[in-house]
Amino acid sequence: MPERTSYDAVIVGGGHNGLVAAAYLARAGRSVLVLERLDHTGGAAVSTRAFTGIDARLSRYSYLVSLLPPKIVQDLGLRFAVRKRTVSSYTPAVRDGRPTGLLVGGGEARTRTAFAELTGSEREFTAWQRFYGTTARLAERVFPTLTEPLPTRAELRARIDDDATWDALFERPLGEVVEETFADDLVRGVVLTDALIGTFATAHDESLRQNRCFLYHVIGGGTGDWDVPIGGMGALTDALADAARRAGAEIVTDCAVTGIATDGRTAEVTCDQGTVGARRVLVNAAPRELARLLGEEPPPPAEGAQLKVNMLLTRLPRLRDTRVDPREAFSGTFHIAEGYRQLEDAYQQAASGGLPASPPSEIYCHSLTDPSILGADLVRQGYQTLTLFGLHAPARLFTADTADHAATRDRLLAATLAELDTHLAEPLADCLAHDADGRPCIEARSPLDLDRELGLPGGNIFHRDLAFPYAEAEAPGDTAAARWGVATTRPNVLLCGAGAPRGGGVSGIPGHNAAMAVLEEG
Repeated sequence: MPERTSYDAVIVGGGHNGLVAAAYLARAGRSVLVLERLDHTGGAAVSTRAFTGIDARLSRYSYLVSLLPPKIVQDLGLRFAVRKRTVSSYTPAVRDGRPTGLLVGGGEARTRTAFAELTGSEREFTAWQRFYGTTARLAERVFPTLTEPLPTRAELRARIDDDATWDALFERPLGEVVEETFADDLVRGVVLTDALIGTFATAHDESLRQNRCFLYHVIGGGTGDWDVPIGGMGALTDALADAARRAGAEIVTDCAVTGIATDGRTAEVTCDQGTVGARRVLVNAAPRELARLLGEEPPPPAEGAQLKVNMLLTRLPRLRDTRVDPREAFSGTFHIAEGYRQLEDAYQQAASGGLPASPPSEIYCHSLTDPSILGADLVRQGYQTLTLFGLHAPARLFTADTADHAATRDRLLAATLAELDTHLAEPLADCLAHDADGRPCIEARSPLDLDRELGLPGGNIFHRDLAFPYAEAEAPGDTAAARWGVATTRPNVLLCGAGAPRGGGVSGIPGHNAAMAVLEEG
């Protein structure tokens, strides 16, 4: 039960953004209550012992960190750290009838050689260096703005100060610059994948949703690096919950919020435990849930487009490409069926209502970089985790009928693993561990599973389509909430979840910005 009847701020949802906001506000001396529907905090950023009797804490949903600003870690004194991956990616391929692939990482000389061996010249590597040099400069300019008041479009363009880059990434479909820059189909596909994570689009989608997804994937930390959270994603949200509690915030779990009533100055939040008053309400939930709580018309439906699979292996499988050590190939992002044409074919098949014949996906092994998520016995025996993220698996392919949904998910999982097996020297099934009940250690989540378990609308991991990190209007507005990009239709209700502008991914940015807006208003 909440300890009080009224608070300065009530935060709906105990995911990472809500916990960030709670910690900032409590540290500033505000009375803060966090209400969480589930029996634990963390939302999609949790670590779970997913397999019966197995001492392995997997990052069940979100799994890598890029967008979390070091500023938040430092401001809140979090006991949390990330570790760099030595390999960026490995993409297997078959050229001239022989297994080969592209390993990006291990130093510039090694990467240059890998490009030359795959493509037959240094042209693609030179283009790669130039292209990602441009995105690195973009990241340096854009990432710091995410924890500042929301800039206008003109202000962000001036900050970037590069008309060619602005035109390529903010004005034209990403496919145009990819095709202008790279010639090799596989290299083009590796670049495009960052535009399709959880985003159902083509390279030439006129909506530019693929551009927005790509932008957020290359600006994180001001470098674009995707790092491994030591201890798993739950280590971050546990640290945030601890920081909030130490600062004086109150957190109540197993408490679903059912409504918010406000006259613009004060609010009442109704939950399973009764009703509490608040000066301000911060909603760390999707815009769909915000509308439901306020009794408003819901926004257009959102749609997720991914298959998330967690696995535990007794050993890493051997590769057909014997030049590459599996420990290197799986420590970065292992791309499967993600050539440029393959991605387009998979999109067209899914858009027509069918499962992709060759489902694209990417895999990485957390335990190679951070074995602390495994028990000591598993480490000694050489066990490893695998996290797979499948692309172009939109919610529309699944039905709400339980049996049909499970059958569709199982077919997609089987096709995805079969595609992986084409690049392995032994079936993945031979490497899977088994739990205490003798079942293979593998679990899959569809977009509908994520909607049911986490309240992600349509399973959309970003809560809705990502937005460019600027105000669409000439000026964000004259309130603190508008200036920080967290305003809703109600003056004292703020959106602090991933659906806010500059939300999406594990960042804490909407939580930080909502807290800054509250503190600015006094």
